[in-house]
Amino acid sequence: MDLSNVMWRKASRSTENGGDCVELGAMNDSVAIRDSKNPEGPKLIVSRNDFRHFAESLKGLGL
Repeated sequence: MDLSNVMWRKASRSTENGGDCVELGAMNDSVAIRDSKNPEGPKLIVSRNDFRHFAESLKGLGL
């Protein structure tokens, strides 16, 4: 899958001095996820619906 045109976005709480950060890239009907420290590494691609459920689960945990 070609992800060269995906616009990646880091969390607003991320800092420039490293840390454990992920970046998200919106696609037509999916969300791509990658490690900000290894942008050429593997990516996880999930449906928008699955990602929404995942994010809601994290909010429910107070994360």
